Amino acid sequence: MLDIKTTQDLDSQTYRDALMIRQTVFVNEQGVDPKLEIDADEAKAIYFVGYLNQQPVVTARLIDGNHIQRVATMKAFRHQGLAKELLLAMEAPAKALGATELHLNAQLSALPFYERLCYHAFGPEFMDAGIAHRAMSKPLN
Repeated sequence: MLDIKTTQDLDSQTYRDALMIRQTVFVNEQGVDPKLEIDADEAKAIYFVGYLNQQPVVTARLIDGNHIQRVATMKAFRHQGLAKELLLAMEAPAKALGATELHLNAQLSALPFYERLCYHAFGPEFMDAGIAHRAMSKPLN
């Protein structure tokens, strides 16, 4: 069972765990420039980190109450439904903040994953950090 912790405290262990996952996945694996990975939105985000046996394995952040960013799962823990569980758990806090739909920018390789969670792509492909993306949204009921 995934233990999900949240924080807005940039001095917390939960935030440091989120950064560690992001560094591993985006910078080390995907080659994203570290200067692009840490951005101006760090201080205004709510961070979600999923733990298995107290080990941080999946993360995402919520900006402006309805925009999901930085979804990442440690390689050894992919394809186990952990990102799905984390994203579904983010819906209630987003609703509590007044969101009626969620938005995210998905890497093209992840489109089928998000589509299975009822996200719908719209608009043209675009490059972000050197990786092709599409904007997606999901209405919250």
